[in-house]
Amino acid sequence: MDANQRPLPGTLSNRIAALALLAFSLLYGFAGSGIEYAFSSDPLGPRVFPVLLAAILALLSLIYLFVPGHAEEWPQGTVLMRCIALPALVLIAALLFEPIGFAGAMFVMTTGVGRIFGASWKASLIGGLVQAALWYLVFGYLLEVYLPTGELFTASRRG
Repeated sequence: MDANQRPLPGTLSNRIAALALLAFSLLYGFAGSGIEYAFSSDPLGPRVFPVLLAAILALLSLIYLFVPGHAEEWPQGTVLMRCIALPALVLIAALLFEPIGFAGAMFVMTTGVGRIFGASWKASLIGGLVQAALWYLVFGYLLEVYLPTGELFTASRRG
């Protein structure tokens, strides 16, 4: 194999990502197709959007699988740690959603994001507090979405 016939760097990681997205789209489409609803509520029903979204993602995944293009090098050092820390922080905030409620989980997540991107502790804590209050106001009052207060705070009110 000469230099002109070598695959582009990173095509294997692109193909792995394409297969992962394809698997996700199939699972998402399968789960979305199982949504049950009363026909009288809407002629299309709620399952159309997830199934359509899954079909589009599957199509784009197949294109990406067969035409992977060029991938950037994997991050190293601090950038890699930030790339790992951000989804880990989102997972932690999701796990804290029930115990400490929406506002607490948002505070943890936004404070952590500030620290990941290099803000000082003071700026991160103030930003986290402001963001948590803002998002609680937007979702809880303006959009009237039910937001859990958290088991920790619910238990302290009862006792």
